[in-house]
Amino acid sequence: MLNDKTIAVVIPAFNEAAQIGAVIETMPAFVDRIVIVNDASTDRTAEIVMEYWGNGHNKGAGTIERCSFEIEKTRFNHADVVLRELLSKEIDLFPPSVVGNKNPDTERIILINHCGNHGVGAAIARGYKWCKDHSIDCTAVMAGDGQMDPDELEGICQPVVCDGLDYVKGNRLIHRSAWLVVPKIRYFGNSILSILTKIASGYWHVSDTQTGYTAISLAALNAIRLHHIYRSYGMPNDMLVKLNIAMCTLKEVPIKPVYNVGEATKMKVLRVIPRISWLLTKLFFKRLWVKYLFRDFHPLFLLYNFAFLLTLCNIPYAYRVAYCMFSHEHVAITTFLSFLFLFISSFQALLFAMWMDMQDNERLYK
Repeated sequence: MLNDKTIAVVIPAFNEAAQIGAVIETMPAFVDRIVIVNDASTDRTAEIVMEYWGNGHNKGAGTIERCSFEIEKTRFNHADVVLRELLSKEIDLFPPSVVGNKNPDTERIILINHCGNHGVGAAIARGYKWCKDHSIDCTAVMAGDGQMDPDELEGICQPVVCDGLDYVKGNRLIHRSAWLVVPKIRYFGNSILSILTKIASGYWHVSDTQTGYTAISLAALNAIRLHHIYRSYGMPNDMLVKLNIAMCTLKEVPIKPVYNVGEATKMKVLRVIPRISWLLTKLFFKRLWVKYLFRDFHPLFLLYNFAFLLTLCNIPYAYRVAYCMFSHEHVAITTFLSFLFLFISSFQALLFAMWMDMQDNERLYK
């Protein structure tokens, strides 16, 4: 425990037999539960985890019981009853899985086995679900490949348990060794996705959006739909958008970039960037409509859409101007002025919308 708050660490694991033992052995003593979600590994990942059930790493855990979904009905708590009923059925919305422990309420190392391979995001979401159901105060995420320094875990959890923040994430790019240690293709890909995530999520100060070293509060877990979390490598980006819509506070802490510790990368950067970029485009419009229209109307909704509308109207004029330039034809003055007016107007509307977006979300970044 930290500051009298229960701490759990979710570890998504797919074919991590070479590293999962070291991750368990180096886990700090203040961690109450180590929730390992085995995403249908084809190696000995599950067997190695089970070997630790019989040694000291699985002892000393206090009893943590599953929270009850039953609630007494009154005249005024119908909304609470509906939420409880949804929570009681929520597990059916996740991919099929089996908890391997016989006594998960008293054992420190929890093993959840996915019945099929569903991706790192799905594994983390399933771990989150277990922690939410057991009312864990702070839930961190560490990779199963040993790329996250356990000595930095307390610094990531502290803002949640001591300052009441909703979400804390590590940032490797602001560490002074980042340019020297992080592989250049990953550094470039991470930077591109960080820029797109700023726009899509509304957390304009965030960077290193692809890091998985995070901590989240119980209140934040209850504020988002865990079964809707993106199941693949775009999960960190998707989480930021969901948290922003739920008005959750966020903080970044510097962490060391860790490479060459025996990990085997499973991510193809050049294939992932286009897929996550398209995901972020969809998430941007979702945030725009849900947060700034349906939940609480804001003028930036009109400005963003006005900018997009003017841009669409400007496409034929832009095409005509470009065609005349390359074919050395004369551009009609009305065509050029129309193109110029629409371009300047759409650009100004976009800048004002982004400025309002930054101002509105400033309160969420700590």
